[in-house]
Amino acid sequence: MKKNTKLLHYKKDTKFETGLPTPGITKTIKKKLEFWWALPWTKARESKRDGEGKGEEGGERQGGNPPKYGDFEAQRHWMEITLNLPVKEWYRNSTTNDISYWGLDYPPLTAYQSYFHGLFLRFFHPESVSLLTSRGHESYLGKLLMRWTVLSSDALVFFPAVFYFVLAYHSGRPNGHKTHIAWHIAMILLSPCLMLIDHGHFQYNCISLGLTVGAVAAVLSNKELVACFLFSLALNHKQMTAYFAPAFFSHLLGKSLRHRNPVLEVLKLGLVVLGTFALVWWPYLHSMEAFSRVLSRLAPFERGIYEDYVANFWCTTSVLVKWKRIFTIQSLKLLSLGATVSTCLPSMVQQIWAPSNQGFLYGLLNSAFSFYMFSFQVHEKSILLPLLPASLLALEEPFLLIWITLYALFSMFPLLCRDKLVLPYIAASALFVLIYYVPSGRQDAKETRSFNSFVTTCLVSCSVVLHIVYLTMHPPYRYPFLFDAMIMLLCFSQFMLLAFYTNAKQWMLMKRSVLLDKEKKHH
Repeated sequence: MKKNTKLLHYKKDTKFETGLPTPGITKTIKKKLEFWWALPWTKARESKRDGEGKGEEGGERQGGNPPKYGDFEAQRHWMEITLNLPVKEWYRNSTTNDISYWGLDYPPLTAYQSYFHGLFLRFFHPESVSLLTSRGHESYLGKLLMRWTVLSSDALVFFPAVFYFVLAYHSGRPNGHKTHIAWHIAMILLSPCLMLIDHGHFQYNCISLGLTVGAVAAVLSNKELVACFLFSLALNHKQMTAYFAPAFFSHLLGKSLRHRNPVLEVLKLGLVVLGTFALVWWPYLHSMEAFSRVLSRLAPFERGIYEDYVANFWCTTSVLVKWKRIFTIQSLKLLSLGATVSTCLPSMVQQIWAPSNQGFLYGLLNSAFSFYMFSFQVHEKSILLPLLPASLLALEEPFLLIWITLYALFSMFPLLCRDKLVLPYIAASALFVLIYYVPSGRQDAKETRSFNSFVTTCLVSCSVVLHIVYLTMHPPYRYPFLFDAMIMLLCFSQFMLLAFYTNAKQWMLMKRSVLLDKEKKHH
């Protein structure tokens, strides 16, 4: 009995907060259908604060109880800290900056962003960011102002970066049709996963992803130094941007090796990267202690190799192999590093050997897939990283985009259910699918025929059934997370298939370029 009580208590803390299984079909369905009547985006955050959330990164778990609240409080607290304390105190544990209470755990550029957004909040509503006394503050005006900071980040960083990318991407393509270009822009800007995470969780991924898109556009425009500067800024905003680092490194190295003076080219790129990092980290370079303190906040290895039911290798295979029990954290760090590097390597070798713009875009996707599948401490929201290059490749791989988007959404479904974001989930998904199937939007209509195949139809049917089951039924008493595990397994299988496909496609590009070179020589 003691074991069952503990299990049910854990269930209550991390799932639907329903406690003991409710007897009676009517009451069960009533409880589950409450998710369908969740408030829309403008009100959704009012009931979301996580009191006993697991982990500290970005306040991933929403709820409604003190003392930890949730994403809203995490971001608001960072504004409070950066506004009221000297820059050298932002990452230091003290009486005025309790690191255990949503301490800053992102690189310095995120802290600077919090400072400037905090100035905006303080101008209109000083009480929302006052030191210590504002803890747990959730006034209507405060929430409204926070929403404006997210929207302004989209408008000032992500949107211009996407337009820059589209301009660079289509300038190298023959006679791009206006409807294709408009469709491409819509597919990138209206990513449902990004909207749900950024506007439902106050994550500001649009800044780091926007800087990354700008860097990709600079690469396509042959402005390598600008690309290094922008990508370095992205790395210094969110450390997750390192998912793309192998692709940038291999592509730029491959291009540099083809210059007359490769050493000079590599040196120039390296100086830009070092200079950008030095500029961002300048307040913390006065001592090794200060530098190490910030660095230790960016890599919380003590949280384990995974949390919750994320659809990556470690979490999915833990059903059979209890990684956390068998191996120490140090061993798991080495295992994840080896797996990540080895799966990145083929894509990197291809770009060093035969760098190309198209190969670079596939390389970004393959690198992000490797990190998502095998790196240490992956979260549900990390699927945003592979999604970005998939959306950049929308015209060339339309089916790939719709498939990864649908399963990325599905992989986050349990998280969004806990946060009462089911209605926004349905609305964002429907909008994306509707625009995806706009007539004359996609360039390659043949791709969509595969969607009607027997296998894909079965997979979609399974996904729909799992959605309904998750919302309307309780899992078995002995297996309270059965439905979460089934969703994780299905999504993981699709991500793995897509990763194999995109890696093969990248290498096929090199084969095609070799054949074209031979034809040119013969002519």
